[in-house]
Amino acid sequence: MARGRLVAFGRLIRLCGTAALVSVGLSAGAGSARAEASVVRLAKQFGISYLPLTVMEEEHLLEKQARQQGLELKTEWLRFTGGSGMNEALLSGNLDFAAGGVGPMLTIWGRTRGNLMIKGVAALNAMPLWLVTVNPAVSSIKDFTEKDKIALPTVKSSIQAITLQMAAEKAFGPGQQGKLDPLTVSMGHPDAQTAMLGGRSEITAHFGAPPFQEVELKDPKARKVLDSYDVLGGPHTFNLVWASSRFVTTNPKIVAAFRAALEESLALIKAEPARVAALWIKAENARLTEAEAVEIIRAPQTQWTSAPLNMLAYLDYMNRAGLVAAKAADQGELFFPGAAAKAER
Repeated sequence: MARGRLVAFGRLIRLCGTAALVSVGLSAGAGSARAEASVVRLAKQFGISYLPLTVMEEEHLLEKQARQQGLELKTEWLRFTGGSGMNEALLSGNLDFAAGGVGPMLTIWGRTRGNLMIKGVAALNAMPLWLVTVNPAVSSIKDFTEKDKIALPTVKSSIQAITLQMAAEKAFGPGQQGKLDPLTVSMGHPDAQTAMLGGRSEITAHFGAPPFQEVELKDPKARKVLDSYDVLGGPHTFNLVWASSRFVTTNPKIVAAFRAALEESLALIKAEPARVAALWIKAENARLTEAEAVEIIRAPQTQWTSAPLNMLAYLDYMNRAGLVAAKAADQGELFFPGAAAKAER
């Protein structure tokens, strides 16, 4: 009798243990289902080129697409004046999605190939960048002297800085890509525009972005010195979004929701330019009329697309200049799987 009770007791323990393991397994499974982040931190910079993200934020498109993935998501939108600050925030784990120019993205892509593996998630657009000056003696980049200061988002690493180096290499010859670097100053677009047009600072030129460059050229003192499309030999991606492999791997539904929200945003921009222009003006407190914003949005040279375009031209130069050691045979290597392969023409 005593031995029978012990056997029964042992069976009970084994059954309870099995039940506990099943319970733990179910809990772990439920935990895995809830493992994705509940709060997503996204960054953008100044300018109408970030319109897709502004539409996404104002229309709550990411939250909407996340619900379709079965997620209740909150978003935190942060603002930076340059790509280097965003990269630092990404590396420190204080940011999930960074958005900026090709230069900072390629820089961080090259530096994290063996660890965080930061890559592109999607492009935002293809837009030309103009170098504008108020110095009447300057008609080409060869005319700049030590008396000039060129404002751009981040010296040496922003897409404007890289484009200026590429132009300098063409103008002054091989090995002379850094000839104009001593003249460059890191400055956000709004401050750079004010400084240059105000005429009371050392800033005589601004390598900016829409809509700042368009506004600047309305000033009779201003003239366009350089067009990035001429430097690159055609259209190129201007802005894109990037993230770490760790975030993308552990949050596949959020990444899918982000891409879906971006496509929805891009479709709205193409279908309703006047509405999104008004939305952007209000959100950014921009000093543009709706007609001026629509003109920029619908500019013939602008493509609102999530597909990357001509990014290898930048990477090839950055490899040659020693700015990025890692190389890529195809621009698809710069992005996580699922990114659009070809840009719209």
